[in-house]
Amino acid sequence: MSESTRALSRAGVSIWLDDLSRSRLDSGELRALIASHDVVGVTTNPTIFAGAIGSGVGYGERISACAGPGLDVASTIVELTTADVADACDVFAEVYAESGGRDGRVSIEVEPGLARDTAGTVAQARELWAKVDRPNAMIKIPATVEGLEAITETIAAGISVNVTLIFSLERYRQVINAYLTGLERARAAGHDLSGIHSVASFFVSRVDSEIDARLTAVGTAEALALKGQAGVANARLAYEVFEQAFDTERARLLLDLGANAQRPLWASTGVKDPSLRDTLYVEELVAPQTVNTMPEATLNAFADHGEVRGETVTSEYLESNQLLNAIDALGIDYGEVTEKLELEGLQKFDASWAELCGTVERALAD
Repeated sequence: MSESTRALSRAGVSIWLDDLSRSRLDSGELRALIASHDVVGVTTNPTIFAGAIGSGVGYGERISACAGPGLDVASTIVELTTADVADACDVFAEVYAESGGRDGRVSIEVEPGLARDTAGTVAQARELWAKVDRPNAMIKIPATVEGLEAITETIAAGISVNVTLIFSLERYRQVINAYLTGLERARAAGHDLSGIHSVASFFVSRVDSEIDARLTAVGTAEALALKGQAGVANARLAYEVFEQAFDTERARLLLDLGANAQRPLWASTGVKDPSLRDTLYVEELVAPQTVNTMPEATLNAFADHGEVRGETVTSEYLESNQLLNAIDALGIDYGEVTEKLELEGLQKFDASWAELCGTVERALAD
């Protein structure tokens, strides 16, 4: 057992692995991470599945089974990915039960091409939820403008949701509102609110990558001194939004009826700048009721030499605001940055989906 990951868990941070593959499941590696690294959940996305299925390891017979009845590419992808997610849910069934549904979660994302399609997103969210058929699954929905109503409708149907690709504080406020509205509709429809869970995935390192490039372009000593800090500052202010939003009369009414707070999830926590500490986005975002979903390299680094210095978020609100204001004063527009990051995030998932479709299409033809 890693002392670092155990300390992080004790500080109120749920550790989820940002990866899944058939080889992890069949080898028992995923189950082993529960004991060795305190991993209590998994997140997936089109890029992860493109890499897993593209490797060819563990999927040959399953693809052949889909080719027999003549399933098309899209249907085959659904079969492969939902099977992986269902089996991972089973691995985490005990964690799910012991945490009262809080953890033991495995997320699967709607097709990237539906990001601007509210009705299509809701329809596929229902399809994936039924196909996985596990109470500890979560359906990932991107936090686009069109995704907000899809989040509300999916929550209203009693389906747990992982809201992904959140970059800005304003969009995060809209996501929380979409969740609360969904809970209100779920209550009116007679659903048990205690069984509906949600996380809001706030991206971290990509904010630094974009803003640091702009600070480098400014080039002054003042600008360069601000590099490597915006991502953490932005996430810390998101936690302030979380605290404020779930301390309102509206939220407290729902919580009193058994609803769960929508926990902040720190995503994109792998450091992209080699000059930064490889555990930066874990150590600087320690706060209760949060999730940190880590790629394997980050998880292993934190397990090896990560440090938990207590809660590292709520005492930094003023400094975080000051930092973002200083960046704005240099002419770097926060809204422009976050809009660009959302668009790029969708484009990357579209590219991964196209790669995945090509891989499966070739495999079906063999």
